[in-house]
Amino acid sequence: MIGVNKVILVGNVGKNPDVVTFPSEGSAPVKKASFPLATTEYRRSRDNERIEITEWHSVVCWRGLADVAERILHKGAQIYVEGRLQSRSWEDKEGNKRHVTEVVADNLLLLSSRQRNDEGNPPVNPLVDILNGDTEPLGDLPF
Repeated sequence: MIGVNKVILVGNVGKNPDVVTFPSEGSAPVKKASFPLATTEYRRSRDNERIEITEWHSVVCWRGLADVAERILHKGAQIYVEGRLQSRSWEDKEGNKRHVTEVVADNLLLLSSRQRNDEGNPPVNPLVDILNGDTEPLGDLPF
């Protein structure tokens, strides 16, 4: 039987992406961008009070998608993320067992526009600059 590992999230970026570049022998360096994403749901209590429930997700982007995330994502931006869940474990310096589950993004889409600048004009969309500019190919995608 085939399994499906698919995640779709719509939420707000919790902080600007942390970007790390790893050297790679004989090829281009590999870039990784990671950031927290908050998804919020609203429910009603038995007393008919509106309850806000926020979940935090760790999102990781690799290679070309990490480059795009670094350029267009910012704290507070609303985004759509498609990807898969990946869990990993390790021991920290004190010997404690650590475990994390991350969303490894295959696709992301900026849903909100950035805030207006000081003159009241909307800023230039950085995605348009990326797509229309003289940029290098985004490289191998992680899927």
